[in-house]
Amino acid sequence: MCGIVGYFGPQDPKEIIVSGLKRLEYRGYDSAGVAILHDDKFKLVRASGKLGELQKKLATESFNGRLGIGHTRWATHGVPSERNAHPHKVEGISLVHNGIIENYQQIKSQLVADGVQPSSDTDSELVAHLIARKVKVTGDLFKAVQQVLPELVGAYSILVVWEKQPDTMVAFKNGPPLIIGVGEKETVVASDVQAIISCTNRVIYLEDLEIARIRGTKVELFTAGGEPIHREIKVINWNPEQIEKAGFKHFMLKEIHEQPRAVANALAPHINVDSQRTQLTGVGFGCASFEELERLDSAKDALLTAEKLSAIERIFIVACGTSFYAGMVGKYLLEKIAKIPVECDIASEFRYREPVIPPRSLVLVVSQSGETADTLAALRLAKSAGALTMSICNVRRSTIDREAHGHLYMNSGPEIGVASTKAFVSTLAMFDVLAVYLGRLRKAIGEIEERQYVEAFLEVPSQMEAVLAYDKFFAEAADRLKAFKGLLYMGRGVSYPLALEGALKLKELAYMHAEGYAAGEMKHGPLALIDERMLIVMVAPKDQHYEKTVSNLEEARARGGKIISIGTGNDANLKSISDYYLSLPMADWTVNPLLEAIPLQLLAYHVAEALGYDVDQPRNLAKSVTVE
Repeated sequence: MCGIVGYFGPQDPKEIIVSGLKRLEYRGYDSAGVAILHDDKFKLVRASGKLGELQKKLATESFNGRLGIGHTRWATHGVPSERNAHPHKVEGISLVHNGIIENYQQIKSQLVADGVQPSSDTDSELVAHLIARKVKVTGDLFKAVQQVLPELVGAYSILVVWEKQPDTMVAFKNGPPLIIGVGEKETVVASDVQAIISCTNRVIYLEDLEIARIRGTKVELFTAGGEPIHREIKVINWNPEQIEKAGFKHFMLKEIHEQPRAVANALAPHINVDSQRTQLTGVGFGCASFEELERLDSAKDALLTAEKLSAIERIFIVACGTSFYAGMVGKYLLEKIAKIPVECDIASEFRYREPVIPPRSLVLVVSQSGETADTLAALRLAKSAGALTMSICNVRRSTIDREAHGHLYMNSGPEIGVASTKAFVSTLAMFDVLAVYLGRLRKAIGEIEERQYVEAFLEVPSQMEAVLAYDKFFAEAADRLKAFKGLLYMGRGVSYPLALEGALKLKELAYMHAEGYAAGEMKHGPLALIDERMLIVMVAPKDQHYEKTVSNLEEARARGGKIISIGTGNDANLKSISDYYLSLPMADWTVNPLLEAIPLQLLAYHVAEALGYDVDQPRNLAKSVTVE
């Protein structure tokens, strides 16, 4: 999830581009760079680290051109470094890219076979090579892009310039957003509106598989085939709250779109990228206080953590609401990968059922706020019974965080919308890491298996970015979906808790009847509810449960139910038996829930929006439940 800014106009391009990148830094801050016209060449300045490192380099740089592009990076292909920073420059072509080119290995193999030696590890540089080769033939940047577009598979937004056409930018996309700001004497291209608004409030939204040719202040849109497109300029009227929302209508929608970064932030402290191994640092079992925890030496801490966790024979996961459903996913992960028996409890039931907590038990409590009353009470009960405890929270120094023996953090950043989104997926990421770490610790998995899991974890933020493209689908479908009498969400395995979470989101936001079921339970009652006024949301990725899930879907279809299916890749079978089919990237079963969460959240958000409800503050609910 990277940030892109391009500028043409009378102001200093360096100042406009850097200012825009600062507003987009939440999209990525692994590295940053600019390519700005100077003496008829694009001068490239890049730096590893946060934007401040680039600003230091630019402090002594001056440019006499009127055109430039900039980028702030969140690493996908290639580690964070200056050589992997954008823009990438190849034979006069300079390019910035947000997204992932899925067929980059095929492209790279062909380019290398033709004698090309890439100077970075990124998929983005390969696109610059493709355009550089085509422009030699076409003599025109727009035509070169038009020829390269069919060769790209994936989710991407790209802005490119060429030294031989120093008044031209070409932008094209498939998935991640690109917006063109049209001023009186200047043009700005950016990933988000907040990078444009200081120059103009008149914008054009580029749609998927369209190409924009920007020559000075003249903006032309074309289809991939070259047919001209006419699109109205929209006027953005922002107030301070909308600026805080980064251009999104609601905090919840902003937070849905922040999820790839939230998951990357959750994973980062616990994965050693060099060795492709999981690690638990900052857990701090046995600390007397939060201050002592913060002073721990990470190496000693890791040894202390391993020693404590090696002795564990049973795990209890205790939480409420969305956190409970994340815990249910955690149960599947921990039992299958780490081979530890796990019980998952709603906090209010756990504390009143007089649970038997054997010696050598770990009680994991999950709370976004760290203040949930029932979860806090369950934590105290577990500690009084002599159990080792660990919290998964988003708010450091919250009560639950302070009182637990061990600590893991969602690292989601502030979550303003009452209905939890990014805290949920960050919690799933924490259970992924914990399960694999314990699996290795207990010798339930080997080094090869661990590396395979870690590779899946590292890839999932980019895959989540691609799934966000369904925002548009649900925005358009919401008026039809809101007319159903109710929704049944179903799934098997780790997708079953996602069905429960999807139903909860719709109830929270749209106030509609919705139920989540294990798909195998359909014949044990829910089948009676199905008719043509009932919408079935079936989560059916390509995993070990796929065949049985499809059989359940056939049964629902035979009773007249309307079906949205969420599957993997181009699944012709699911398409044929569904009214709507949503394709997710091929992924490991451990991370499928992180991908599945996004369309379920978008469905609830857009249906509630279509019904006219306050999405950020649904009735009767609060962000933190601090009383029973």
